[in-house]
Formats: sequence, C-alpha cells, structure tokens
Amino acid sequence: MKKIFALLALAVLPLTAMAHGPSPQKVDKSVTIKAEPAQVWAMVKDFGNMHKWHPNVASTKVEKKGDDTLRTLTLKSGGTSKEKLRDADDQSMKMRYEIVEGSLPVADFNAFMTVKPGPNAGETTVQWVARFYRVYKLNPPIPEGQDDESALKAATELVDAGLEGLKKTLESK
Repeated sequence: MKKIFALLALAVLPLTAMAHGPSPQKVDKSVTIKAEPAQVWAMVKDFGNMHKWHPNVASTKVEKKGDDTLRTLTLKSGGTSKEKLRDADDQSMKMRYEIVEGSLPVADFNAFMTVKPGPNAGETTVQWVARFYRVYKLNPPIPEGQDDESALKAATELVDAGLEGLKKTLESK
C-alpha cells in the first residue's frame, strides 16, 4: 500500500509544480553618486518630481485621495504609470511605493529605494529594489509580451535608466 501511495505522489508532484502560476521576479540595483546623502534623499523622496531625474518620465502629477498619495507618471514612450506612495521614512532614508496601474508589462509591482552614505566621503549609495510578477498570471500558453522575460526587461530598464538619470542629475549640480 505504501508503494502505491509513493507512486501516486510521484505521478501528481510534477502537475503541482505547473499549477502554481507565475514566479515572483526581482530587480535589485545600486549606484554610487558623488553627492551628500541628504541631497540625494531630498531628490529621491520628492514623490512629485520624478520627471526631474528619470529620463523616461515626461511629467509627474501628484494627487491625494484620502490618506493615499498617488502620482501619475506620463512616460516619454507615451504610456502612463499610476503609483501609490507606501512610505517615505526620513530616519532610514527609505521610500516604498507600488504601481497601481500602468503600461509596464508587470503586475503586483512593489519597490523601495534606500539612500545610504557611500564608500567615500561625499558619496551616496542608492539601492532600488523592485518585486513583481508578469502580467499574465495563468499557466501557459502565455501571450507574447506578458511573460516573465518581458516583465523583467521592463523593470530592469526602468530601474537602470532611473539610477543613471539620478546620478547624472545630482552630479551635474
């Protein structure tokens, strides 16, 4: 009887692996900027001015809805992204936000940015971490552009361009 249960478990186990849906994705990038942490934090935490340093953002509109602070980013590519500020902590210099809706091929996008003193005097290290899923949450076949690779590529491009733009903007002051 034990052998039958063991064989049955081995037969069902591969099917449970396929039934779980998409795997979580993550982008974790850092950059060192030649500027003081307070100056960098002031720019990062300014939720309404991302267009001043992110090269892919044309404009930023902030609105309050009850206790929530939302921003709508108009992207230079023509799309938009509505984001909700989760927390901006001056003590730890950490800001958390989520994408509520938008044109990026991601779902359940949650991110945080931290600002810390860099390796040398007058330098700052900024870390940007994003966790998300692909848009299509069911099992294969997955529609083109809604797969893990598309989500990871879009999030990586967003973070890389943002960190590069933040560095360029702050170091040119």
